[in-house]
Amino acid sequence: MVRILDKAAVQPRSRFNPAKSFTIRRSPQKSGIATIPIRIPANSQPNRVDLVASVGVRGVTGIGQILFRVFRGNTEIFNTQQGIESTGSEQNYIVTFQAEDRNVKAGTHSYTVTAENRTANTRVDVVGPISFSGLAVKTRN
Repeated sequence: MVRILDKAAVQPRSRFNPAKSFTIRRSPQKSGIATIPIRIPANSQPNRVDLVASVGVRGVTGIGQILFRVFRGNTEIFNTQQGIESTGSEQNYIVTFQAEDRNVKAGTHSYTVTAENRTANTRVDVVGPISFSGLAVKTRN
């Protein structure tokens, strides 16, 4: 049997809007995308936190390689990379991914999604929408 411990969601941008875009920073710098808090009560082992993120991006120049990372506090727990093409090809993308964090200690944890552009002389902007959600559950013993 699975029991819900906590859930959180944030939607900083609800639609595609290039007028309110921001450029993803070049590695090793990171652009913060979204953050949620998840609370794990005492005596909740074993558990897992299921995380889902969607980020709308637009290729502006070149083919950028965007590294998305998920952190619990300052600890990276997941990453994935996505190539984003620009003019002359596809430009607008919605990148969606999910991550799982297992056996999280009791307490309130801050989960953050970041993005960084790993390719020199390219530009990729976040244009929306953006959503990030987490669901903490106690799993079977």
